[in-house]
Amino acid sequence: MSDAAPAVEHAPAKINLALHVRARMPDGYHALETLFAFTDFGDRLEARDAEDWSLAVVGPMAADTGPLDDNLVLRAARVFASATGYPARHAFRLEKHIPTAAGLGGGSADAAATLRLLNRLAGHPLDMAALEAIGAGLGADVPACVRSVTSWGQGRGEELRPGPDLSGMAVLLVNPRVAVPTGPVFRAWDGIDRGPLRQDWQAGRNDLEAPAISLQPVIADVLGWLRACPGAGLVRMSGSGATCFALSAKAITHPDAPPGWWVMPSRLR
Repeated sequence: MSDAAPAVEHAPAKINLALHVRARMPDGYHALETLFAFTDFGDRLEARDAEDWSLAVVGPMAADTGPLDDNLVLRAARVFASATGYPARHAFRLEKHIPTAAGLGGGSADAAATLRLLNRLAGHPLDMAALEAIGAGLGADVPACVRSVTSWGQGRGEELRPGPDLSGMAVLLVNPRVAVPTGPVFRAWDGIDRGPLRQDWQAGRNDLEAPAISLQPVIADVLGWLRACPGAGLVRMSGSGATCFALSAKAITHPDAPPGWWVMPSRLR
């Protein structure tokens, strides 16, 4: 392995500022309309030259990442190499800060960071659209995470167009440290189409809040706690939960959270 400094890529956490579920599709997925945003907070991915792919995971959320062989970092690396003929191999080191199964797109962010990093090391053989197309095969949120800028999403979330510039807005992320797998939350959705997501996204909603709360009632406590924080503006759950957020143009102050809750102040990119 080379002694040179590692190549580094940031993997920003994703939040859904609004998430409208419009229909169940025949393939089992759901037709969505969402506004993706990304935070300064996230994971950190390093890569060093090596004889073969490998991955080490460190950091406060490392214990929750699951089997390394199935990690999206290695899956993304292999897909990129197959698509481009990239001959090099790397040992990855992932500093894991984003909670898993939390509605923050942690695995998708890591996969997207891998694609961006390898594309840079390879001399940019793929443009953004091609990277997003590869990412779509790894997960519905990966194309948005490849961009890592505020974007409107449709379809499964992979049909993207530029969103409003919200950079610099304060965001407070709170997770009660309960895992909420995506599948059960979508299955608990009542199937009612409550209408499209329009330009006034603050008047929108997250249609997965109610089903997530039915599975983990503590999410309602998190939303109530955030609404009571001085300076909090818009308060919603992100994705399929359990992370919730408060958004404001100014800093958000907050009291001590209940024991065991994860709290992370950040800003939108």
